[in-house]
Amino acid sequence: MSSMIDKTDTFEIVRYIENDIIQHLQPNKVIVIYGPRRVGKTTLVHKLAKQISDPVLWLNGENLDTQEWLSSRSLTKLTAGIGSYRRLIIDEAQRVDQIGLNLKILIDSIPNIRIIATGSSSFDLANQVGEPLVGRKWQYQLYPVAQLELVPMETPFESKLKLEERLIYGSYPEVVTTQGAQEKRNILSSIVDGALFKDLFMLDGIKKPAKAVQLAKAIALQVGGLISLTELSNTLDINLATVERYLDLLEKTFVIISVSGFRRNLRTELTKTRRYYFWDNGIRNSLINSFNPLSLRTDTGQLWENYIFIERMKKRDYQHIYSNIYFWRTHNRQEIDLVEERDGKLHGVEIKWSPSKGRRPPSNWTDTYPNAEYVVVNRENYLSFIT
Repeated sequence: MSSMIDKTDTFEIVRYIENDIIQHLQPNKVIVIYGPRRVGKTTLVHKLAKQISDPVLWLNGENLDTQEWLSSRSLTKLTAGIGSYRRLIIDEAQRVDQIGLNLKILIDSIPNIRIIATGSSSFDLANQVGEPLVGRKWQYQLYPVAQLELVPMETPFESKLKLEERLIYGSYPEVVTTQGAQEKRNILSSIVDGALFKDLFMLDGIKKPAKAVQLAKAIALQVGGLISLTELSNTLDINLATVERYLDLLEKTFVIISVSGFRRNLRTELTKTRRYYFWDNGIRNSLINSFNPLSLRTDTGQLWENYIFIERMKKRDYQHIYSNIYFWRTHNRQEIDLVEERDGKLHGVEIKWSPSKGRRPPSNWTDTYPNAEYVVVNRENYLSFIT
């Protein structure tokens, strides 16, 4: 049996966006790849570099010499450093001051140059490349390994055998390809302690790093629930503006993602509250040091909801399923976990661990939105929803 379910330990995981990036690696365009640290961006661009026939100049934005040269805004200095190379890869590009303006100088001035830039902070890199590279870039987001990417390597039966492991330890590449619970925990701990918050603490506005970590832990305990910012402010003894600022930075450094409430017709629908999910179950569990099996947990429903929400997000992004995303809840506590609004139609999704729960939609939902769809995703039918 072990040889059947351990294929990820011996086979390379092909990232879903790989071919799309190759197709869009065009002359005088920049490919920008965002994603958390250790999610596989460097591995991906190394593989992409091998598929490029021409010589590639590889640069690391965390190198001080590289930072000084690439932030010069001097065409003479930039072209002298690049020489005859026409293929350029810049890892951790957000570390380079005014990287967007400097990339614009390069692609506007050097014929046939192709550039790939990666960043582990959407806050820094997006701000720097946004306006300067309008119309000159293709943008991608790389997530922890998606179940979508494991389809070529696993049968549905094998995927379900691995489900509990993925709910607990998540889907970071090193975690997926490593055997042994303790080793997986060590990897997750190193990601959290040594990498995950590195970008967060370097951003402006983080004057109390310990409070930011406490805030992340507090959110971890309330995954998928309605979050009261005032309650968080009182609990952590920091002002409301700081709570909002830290939550925003946690989103921009790929730790959490927020969802707002949907409202169109009912006055009783909640819209001012938000829900938060973690980019990865393993990171969430590592933050609160909880790796017990599902049989000993009281938060299985939260883990399941976070997993399905994130895996569905990966699918939407990778397969270009453009949707507005919400949750739906009324003051009398009727609710739907996920609402996707696309092509003028509403799709309600209730996420339940137990196959016997949530089969009928809330009455207010069907009365108010009679043309909306409604499905229940549970541990028996989930694979078709996320792959």
